Amino acid sequence: MNRRTYLKANVALLGAAFAERFTRAAAVTGAAATPEHPSAADLLSYVDPQFRAGLEPLLKAPVEINAKTLPKLRALRFPGTQDPAALPKWERRLVSGAAGSPDVPVYLINAQAPGANKPAILHMHGGGYVLGAAEPSVSRLQPIATELDCVVVTVDYRLAPETPFPGSVQDNYAALKWLHDNAASLGVDAGRVALMGESAGGGHAAMLAIAARDKGEVPLVAQVLIYPMLDDRTVTRHVPEYIGQYLWTRSANRFGWSSFLGKPPGSESVPYGAVPARVKNLAGLPPAFIGVGAIDLFVDEDIEYARRLVDAGVATELVVVPGAYHAFEYLCPDAPLSRRFVSTWMDMLRRYLRAPA
Repeated sequence: MNRRTYLKANVALLGAAFAERFTRAAAVTGAAATPEHPSAADLLSYVDPQFRAGLEPLLKAPVEINAKTLPKLRALRFPGTQDPAALPKWERRLVSGAAGSPDVPVYLINAQAPGANKPAILHMHGGGYVLGAAEPSVSRLQPIATELDCVVVTVDYRLAPETPFPGSVQDNYAALKWLHDNAASLGVDAGRVALMGESAGGGHAAMLAIAARDKGEVPLVAQVLIYPMLDDRTVTRHVPEYIGQYLWTRSANRFGWSSFLGKPPGSESVPYGAVPARVKNLAGLPPAFIGVGAIDLFVDEDIEYARRLVDAGVATELVVVPGAYHAFEYLCPDAPLSRRFVSTWMDMLRRYLRAPA
């Protein structure tokens, strides 16, 4: 049995299992649930119990992400966000942007004395290309910098729709080039730099890995893509009802991609480098970690991207967390599966950032 036949067989088995679960849930609740139109209770049954508490605020007050709600949402603080600690030290700096573009704010965490030769991570925050900021990520990145004994830089790239592609990618590349060119003064080993991001930040990390490969100016040792936003065509594809119900939904995805691309997502063509999943040649990219929840809207596109990386000869780790929705480990950081998930990509970074023997 070849790989494709094996996958098809397993997909068929999974489909039967899901149908059985819907039938069982309907019998218990008395709802007329079907795989095409499940009830809210049926949908929640797909969430692992350890992740359900994190959904309670969202279920009580659902939020729609669109042009009208965007200003208010940008002013909100994401659940679980904490103020930065005093140590390791951090500071805000401005990096020269691309020609004709404004300077790029970055947050530098755990900078070392010149010549310290520590590894570094360039991080990009999430937010569907339309939300988020770098500063709230500092508190989450400080423990990473400490545990991995590395320097971390997180980029405050410009957001869509005010700045569509390629503006934010240019911001991130400017930050990467600055980190590389100033490595010695920051105490960084220019040969041990990794990329990392979650959601849209994971999409940006994938875009940046492709741009760095194409330009050939900055070597990278790894890319950590946490439930990355990689393919605008997901908007146009059929997705089972139980997938993409929480936090980042189908409508949010359509708004995020249309804002970023400046055109309807799923269009026949998009600019090169704007959609990682549409880049034909993935050979020569740095080793990758891709992690995603099984009921995250991005699960299929992330699995497919991992498969293509493997086919292109890129060392790739793929983790799919059962019963996990988008950003599950943010909302439920103490859940056993969240801890295991974080430790997995931390281990990957630890291996690739290690100094050569």
